[in-house]
Amino acid sequence: MDSSTSALAAAIGGRVRLKRQARGWTLDRLADAAGVSRRMLVNVEQGAANPSVGTLLRISDALGIGLPALVDSPQPKQVTVTPSGEGAALWTSAGGGRGVLVAGTESPDVVELWDWTMVSGDRLDSEAHAAGTKELLQVRTGSLTVAVGGEEHVLTAGDAISFPGDVAHSYANHGNAPAVFSLAVFEPGVGSSPHQEGTDA
Repeated sequence: MDSSTSALAAAIGGRVRLKRQARGWTLDRLADAAGVSRRMLVNVEQGAANPSVGTLLRISDALGIGLPALVDSPQPKQVTVTPSGEGAALWTSAGGGRGVLVAGTESPDVVELWDWTMVSGDRLDSEAHAAGTKELLQVRTGSLTVAVGGEEHVLTAGDAISFPGDVAHSYANHGNAPAVFSLAVFEPGVGSSPHQEGTDA
């Protein structure tokens, strides 16, 4: 990991640990609630891992805080400005693609705003998010193939799509030029699921 990635991983790990401890949860309880291995959770808390977006979503959902709370400054603000280039790069590809979380709201109704660049050949397969999740995407440059529930949609510059995020979906760049797109994700009721307050059993 480069220095900026390491710093982000350390910040995320510290926030996961603080939120877990504030709930009085053990590592095992959070791992069970999030559906991730204890080893992965330990690595995340120690800042030693560069977890996938899916893993971070599972952890933040289990903690009832939403993904933006893991990467944003912990003190709540009415207005938050993310200067250009300072968003949290939570996905990167070998070819230089990046998925950057540039803004987000707090739970319970979490909205995330992403800035994505996928180079030729990039692909991201996303598991189904929490029930009721919605996604809105607009391609700014290039061409992007969005698959939702097994149906593919090819979008070019200016095209937009809305779809349920609570089914498996993917984004892929089959073109020769980079695809740049904005993505908004709405995840309602984060932290209100019954399993959040379940027992240790």
